[in-house]
Amino acid sequence: MDRIFSGVQPTGNLHLGNYLGAIRNWVTLQADYECIYCVVDLHAITVAQDPDELRASTREVAASLLAAGIDAKTSILFNQSQVSAHAELAWIFNCVARLGWLNRMTQFKEKAGKNRENASVGLYAYPNLMAADVLAYKATHVPVGEDQKQHLELCRDIAQAFNSQYGVEFFPLTEPLIFGEATRVMSLRDGTSKMSKSDSSDNTRINLTDPPDLIAKKIRRAKTDPEPLPGSPEGLETRPEAANLIGIFAALCNDSVEDTCRRFDGAQFSKFKEELADLAIAELAPITTEMQRLMDDPAYVDSVLRDGAERARGLAAPIVQEAQEIVGFLTS
Repeated sequence: MDRIFSGVQPTGNLHLGNYLGAIRNWVTLQADYECIYCVVDLHAITVAQDPDELRASTREVAASLLAAGIDAKTSILFNQSQVSAHAELAWIFNCVARLGWLNRMTQFKEKAGKNRENASVGLYAYPNLMAADVLAYKATHVPVGEDQKQHLELCRDIAQAFNSQYGVEFFPLTEPLIFGEATRVMSLRDGTSKMSKSDSSDNTRINLTDPPDLIAKKIRRAKTDPEPLPGSPEGLETRPEAANLIGIFAALCNDSVEDTCRRFDGAQFSKFKEELADLAIAELAPITTEMQRLMDDPAYVDSVLRDGAERARGLAAPIVQEAQEIVGFLTS
């Protein structure tokens, strides 16, 4: 069976974009792949974190994944810092990757902004750690959004460079799994900006912790335009807010944007938003309820992460030890 690896930042406030763009797909993948899912707390500290908040967010994200349908018995779920193989392999990759490769990473430029000289070395080099996350398990596939394709390309470059430098065929060239419509959910207040948990306004997103009445309220207040809904996707090309809401509806009911446009051809947003709110509540409310139950039992969530870390170490340790031997380290 092919092996999947994917990770999510423990920054709390997982939202509809995370769910439709990644988490729901992760649940589906469990039927056909050996799946390893990681709460990437090593990546989180590339920017300053409050330690207590980081621990709480790690539990919250783990609870979200379990509530959404990640099966901790068939898949592996753990937090990254508990498996030392990630950091050990990342150092080897720091010595394989080239500065020129990292200089091309657009996400560092976006996150560092004008304070590039004050950014941490970890923020600059974290694509190497991402490669180690994947290759510590010789994962064959990684589900990625469009904004992560560049990092997976770097992962493949690092694997190829390692194999070439040491004359081996050791690390695989991991393939991307890119999903189709509605993997990029936009802000409810600006259809040109991605839905984000870092946005200062909570009204821009639907959080997985939002109760039903708040979900309905946010959808009612979502930005729209005065025109009725079009009957085909071509009518959405200059209407980003309408395109976003139609895309969300299509994803929630596992339908195409084209079919959703036909369904609501000529409808006013008021009617459409009522149906969208009902659909979102039906999908998300059971997850929110189960997530809260799990958050009320932190000992159980911690036990799931400990068990997942133990299983992850069992997979990664021999792979990383062999990589160390290839490099020339003395290993016990």
